[in-house]
Amino acid sequence: MDAVDTAARLGVPVEEVERVHRLAGDRPSAPLPARADAPALLDRLAVPPDDAAEILAGWPESGSPQWTPELRWLLDRSIALVRANLGGHGWLPPGPELPRDRGPAWRHLYVYAYLALVDVVMAYHRDHGIPGAVSWTTFADIGRNLAIDRRMNGEGWPVMQSWLTLHMRGSLYELGRLQYHRAGTTIDLHIPDSGPLTPEAIDTSLNEAREFFPRHFPDEHYTAFACGSWLLDPQLAEYLPEDSNIVRFQRRFELEPYEQPEGLDPDVEVLRFVFRTLTTPLDALPRRTLLQRAVIDHLTAGRHWQWRRGRFPR
Repeated sequence: MDAVDTAARLGVPVEEVERVHRLAGDRPSAPLPARADAPALLDRLAVPPDDAAEILAGWPESGSPQWTPELRWLLDRSIALVRANLGGHGWLPPGPELPRDRGPAWRHLYVYAYLALVDVVMAYHRDHGIPGAVSWTTFADIGRNLAIDRRMNGEGWPVMQSWLTLHMRGSLYELGRLQYHRAGTTIDLHIPDSGPLTPEAIDTSLNEAREFFPRHFPDEHYTAFACGSWLLDPQLAEYLPEDSNIVRFQRRFELEPYEQPEGLDPDVEVLRFVFRTLTTPLDALPRRTLLQRAVIDHLTAGRHWQWRRGRFPR
């Protein structure tokens, strides 16, 4: 593998190719399911029809002109990279961000990697006694994120493709309203785009998690639930009523002192999650909800949102 030539053909920095080569090495990859089995699998992963059609159209079949040698190398080594870190908890980009206007093979390369890893991570789940229903609910975040990315005209996927490696390494589980990320001595909470954040739904989910992790990961000992999110920004309480779901969610946490997060712009993250767009001018964004109006008014006034971390005992 010539890193410089491969990077040039992929249109990515050579450092990204060298990183994949270093982390994947000669570790084993995993085969994709048969294309004939793919529609049922995509349906089970909640992949929207438009995305499923593109994924099938770009399927990495032998002899496909879409799949150049450098693309096949990247797919194989990205699968190996993620598989080598099975059970890992850290942030793990599966490979470089690719030009997405070159066709479905380029646009969905990392989706193919995750499809190849389904059987691998399912075996990991079974080894830990995790019910199949939890596995499939967790993996269906692939479809959810593809739908969000399509809604965002491709603006969301560079972050999402790394986010989904948590699911495909057995690090994250969706239990009711929340997702739970094994992270050292804490369990990090994530809030998927899946309905109201009611206190009742949160309590039910937390109680499920309190039973789930000691049962399936008895050697891991967690002392707290933690969360890092713009949803924990105390400034939201200036705009939202005290009995709002968001404010009541905030009250569960003891916040850490604020530090500007490295490599993350909280204003961008708020726009990403609240409006699912990063390019629409503020004065053209919808103002249908109290939260939408709060975000727009806050930014229009020249103020900035914060990404806060907090925790509460498990």
